Amino acid sequence: MSSALKPIYQQITERLERDIRTGKYAPGQKFPSEAALVQRFNASRITVGRAVRELQQRGLLDRVAGSGTYVRGAGHSPRGGLLFGLVIPNLGETEIFEPICQGIAASPDAAGHALLWAHAETRTAPREEQAVELARQSLSRNVAGIFFAPLEFSPAAAEVNARVLKLIDAARVPVVLLDRRPEESAAAHRSRDLVGIDNHRAGYIATEHLLRMGLRHVGFVRLEGQATTVKARVRGYHDALHEYDATGRVFTMPHADRFTLTPAMRECHAFVCANDRVAGRLMHALLAAGLRIPHDVRIVGIDDVNYAALLPVPLTTVRQPCREIGEAALRVMLERLARPHIPARDVLLECNLVIRDSCGANSMDLLPPETV
Repeated sequence: MSSALKPIYQQITERLERDIRTGKYAPGQKFPSEAALVQRFNASRITVGRAVRELQQRGLLDRVAGSGTYVRGAGHSPRGGLLFGLVIPNLGETEIFEPICQGIAASPDAAGHALLWAHAETRTAPREEQAVELARQSLSRNVAGIFFAPLEFSPAAAEVNARVLKLIDAARVPVVLLDRRPEESAAAHRSRDLVGIDNHRAGYIATEHLLRMGLRHVGFVRLEGQATTVKARVRGYHDALHEYDATGRVFTMPHADRFTLTPAMRECHAFVCANDRVAGRLMHALLAAGLRIPHDVRIVGIDDVNYAALLPVPLTTVRQPCREIGEAALRVMLERLARPHIPARDVLLECNLVIRDSCGANSMDLLPPETV
């Protein structure tokens, strides 16, 4: 049939299909809006909309709710949505990442999309190689984007994180950092989106809570090799000490199952812990030494993981909204795909204190403890 005799929507459909198949619009690229197509073809919105729907039915376009329409190709899931990779080498050691991933999957924006949970051999390969392998597997599946939680607890973490990001950058795939940034240059720091909490504030409010109860010698306990998030929490801790004219000391413990209390630790009235896992280990060490919590010493953690309320003394902690972080991370990823040239952002969610027994706030008849 002569193109002059074809319906206008069909003429537009064929023209756009030719543009897609000849590479004018690359796979994964955002497709022009209906308003832009109305202007280009001088046609009605109804006509253009029918052409776009026809292209979707032919398997050439995918509509992403809240983001726009994309050319189907690399990076799409079998259901027609986008496929995203998860590169989380510390998944089994840091409890926050499973609920963050659940938040990504359960997000209202996740409809039609899929997550690739790559697998690395954990029994034979060191964690450093696992991180690189996870990235390679994701990229081999032509994912549309990668959610990356940089490696911690390793002397080679900075080098490994740089290798992972180099692989991702070479594939020209967008990355959203979860919870933390790797150690990297200031220029690289500004070039990637991050979704997490305000870790400086988390350290500050955990410390301030103890100081407002009259405690004036508060320690901070962390593990060797912990991520940049902990450095921010330590800064918040120091700022609170300074504001309240209190004293304290940072204790860096080996990455071991059991803590050994030092004489300097025994001088502290209370502790802020880098996270709830550290708080749990410290709590067991204090109890094993015959110290009572909160009567002799008080503890506040950060994260509010599932077992925080189930420790021998229920833990006061700063809640990290993990599922909300996951939902926000997916929104940021879809916005990055839709608008690849916008400046990188830090999306920091609010965190707040969950008060339980370990800080003594539920027993206000307690006096600030003497040196233990």
